[in-house]
Amino acid sequence: MSPSPAERAEALRRQIDDAGTAYHERDEQLIPDAEYDRLVRELEALELAHPDLAVADSPTQRVGGKASSRFAEVRHAVPMLSLGNAFSDEEVQDFVRRISERLRRDALYFSAEPKLDGLAISLRYENGRFVQGATRGDGSTGEDVSTNLRQIAVIPQVLQGAGWPDVLEVRGEVYMARADFEAYNAQARLHDGKVLANPRNAAAGSLRQLDPKMSARRKLSFYAYGTGQVEGGELPPTHSATLAQLRAWGFPVSDLCQVVEGSAGLLAYYRDIGERRDGLAFDIDGVVYKLDDRAGQETMGFVSRAPRWAIAHKFPAQEQTTTVEAIEIQIGRTGAATPVARLNPVAVAGVIVSNATLHNADQIQRLDVRVGDTVIVRRAGDVIPEVVSVIAERRPAGTAPWQMPAQCPVCGSEIVREEGEAVWRCSGELSCPAQRKEAIAHFASRRAMDIDGLGGKYIETLVDAGIVRGVADLYRLTRDQLLHLKLVLDAETPEALAAQIGLHLPPEGSGDYLRAILQLDGNDAGWRATALAMPAAFVWNTKKIATRWADNLIAAIDASRDTTLERLLFALGIENVGENTSKGLSTWFGDLELIRHLPWPLFKRVPDIGGEVARSLGHFFEQSGNQDAIDALLQVGQVRIGDTHAPSAKLRDGLDFAQVLVEAEIPGITRLRAEKLTAALPDAAALVDAEPVRFVAAGLPNEVALGLADWLDRDGHAQMLLKADAYRHTLLTRAPEQTEQVTGPLDGQTVVLTGTLAQMTRDEAKARLEALGAKVSGSVSKKTAFVVAGTEAGSKLTKAGELGIEVWDEDRLVAFLAQH
Repeated sequence: MSPSPAERAEALRRQIDDAGTAYHERDEQLIPDAEYDRLVRELEALELAHPDLAVADSPTQRVGGKASSRFAEVRHAVPMLSLGNAFSDEEVQDFVRRISERLRRDALYFSAEPKLDGLAISLRYENGRFVQGATRGDGSTGEDVSTNLRQIAVIPQVLQGAGWPDVLEVRGEVYMARADFEAYNAQARLHDGKVLANPRNAAAGSLRQLDPKMSARRKLSFYAYGTGQVEGGELPPTHSATLAQLRAWGFPVSDLCQVVEGSAGLLAYYRDIGERRDGLAFDIDGVVYKLDDRAGQETMGFVSRAPRWAIAHKFPAQEQTTTVEAIEIQIGRTGAATPVARLNPVAVAGVIVSNATLHNADQIQRLDVRVGDTVIVRRAGDVIPEVVSVIAERRPAGTAPWQMPAQCPVCGSEIVREEGEAVWRCSGELSCPAQRKEAIAHFASRRAMDIDGLGGKYIETLVDAGIVRGVADLYRLTRDQLLHLKLVLDAETPEALAAQIGLHLPPEGSGDYLRAILQLDGNDAGWRATALAMPAAFVWNTKKIATRWADNLIAAIDASRDTTLERLLFALGIENVGENTSKGLSTWFGDLELIRHLPWPLFKRVPDIGGEVARSLGHFFEQSGNQDAIDALLQVGQVRIGDTHAPSAKLRDGLDFAQVLVEAEIPGITRLRAEKLTAALPDAAALVDAEPVRFVAAGLPNEVALGLADWLDRDGHAQMLLKADAYRHTLLTRAPEQTEQVTGPLDGQTVVLTGTLAQMTRDEAKARLEALGAKVSGSVSKKTAFVVAGTEAGSKLTKAGELGIEVWDEDRLVAFLAQH
């Protein structure tokens, strides 16, 4: 009996998938190329005759229709973390020692793996079927490249075997094998096509092709190396067993993965792979070590955006010699000022390098890099070009040491560096164009002003078009502008935009406008911003465009106008100022007009605010651009703060001039010396006008007195001290007299929330606990009074058990709150 069309289609898919897996994963050719092509053609014919048989994961879909010209954003359920690097045996030994000391174990086992030089991606499977693939992006948000990932034959579209979770995210590396890279370039040279620079760029570029057929022509491969989100199932307790399980479910996993013991095993693996590196089928730039057992991984946790239980051990990078033509400052989205060397172009590791990072000012001083120097350049990790060293004997005469400029080259604000920090930053957070998009995104975020619906793509295009130049401009947006923005972002080309906009314009007088749209160059990356900046008289055809989202966004913007001081301070995006600091500033000072003019030493009167945070606040409010941005926000009809109040009565305690001197961090001025000094010179005016001999007469040692005099002569310190003393009196005048303090039942106690609460949100629980005097912390320590554990509580609950800390369930919390 002949098989049904559905049975035949399933059999064809299985044959094609098996042949493709054997060819790409095991380098085995099960059937000739002509037979493979015949099977594909037969399946295409079946699906054409029976459209209901054309499923999304069919092999025929891997060379299917054209992808969107823009990739949608994908928010990673579990962030895709980067790894710390090791470049020496000693760093690897230190890595192992830190884990051994933390876990109190002598015998440690690691999964050692090659570090492929490709593109990290995340594959999402639901009920065993591939549903979405995304690049790493910034670790939190990547690009949806699902269509192009379907072109990679070794990525399973349906999982094999059984027992996989309901939701499974598999992390791995897309790469281009050396043989496929060389074959592609040989064909490109033969037909005068574009030659690819190196396999890594080839892999990354292929996944970002707009036409999936282009991706399919560049043969890509994939190795799985870990997992992300897992729901409705469990994975084995070790990393190595997890890799074995992924292999059983159909994922390619490198045969070079090994489990080794201790630093000796890691270093032996590193040397073995290093010797075999040139003979491998793919490029690697090092090896990766991961603590094998998951329980140990959870205990070790993470630092910044990297796990403490894993590290990449890099191979030496290629190096070349060139000359420095200029050193310029590049301001990043967060204000970081990074020196960049402009180089005489040179080929390094297959790429023409004309710029190289100098990391920071300290690095420049260590290397003594100067304009005109001959330097050695390498691609650190074979990715980021960096200057390694200077060839001093080739230095031309007349060069001068480089100095960090005092002002931001973009906005003119002061460039500052906190004590002990390597990074310099532009302090014009709200006013600096280089930081504008980041500042607006933070301002609109949920825990700041909570403008729901204002996504990154909208912000980017509004800023590029010059419609939004600062946060205050958000409150001037109109419904017309938002609907116009949607049309612009949805259009693939200027022609498509003109066709759509024409549906919403009056018939008379729109011809010139549409002709101007058609004249835009669709190959120019900025054409959308230009189109958005071109005003038009819209008559919206609501049958042709959805408008509710725009109405909702305008409503969300309007709702955010009435806010609290705490939220607005956090929304300003001040360096080192998070939600807890914003709350403290609001509680203790109570008035934005007061806070925005305070000299930085007075911020230290707030508990938990030290010198670094206080100076960040001071630098922020000293920038005229930031003050202008705040003024714009506070204009009538913009933002209204509803909880302004007098400064806390607690500020009166110890707020004398001697304490101001201590808070100003004057070298050698202790509390005792400050008291001696102010006994003779009771205010800032007297101190600033005094000669050093008066300081000695007041009881200061001679060297401290001279140091104080020098301090007063530098960097505007005298004016700052006069202002601080004046605002000290302002605070004493405005702060009410102390009354008998009413204590809460949780005063002085630290509480930690973990897991999901059913009867209230975590934010609500935090607010109610704080109202009873508690300090709600994000981490468990010996100082924690008790932990409130909801459902799916994780490592914090485990830590509480290890430290013997009391644990409350949600019912006990609700009962306690009801009593108080």
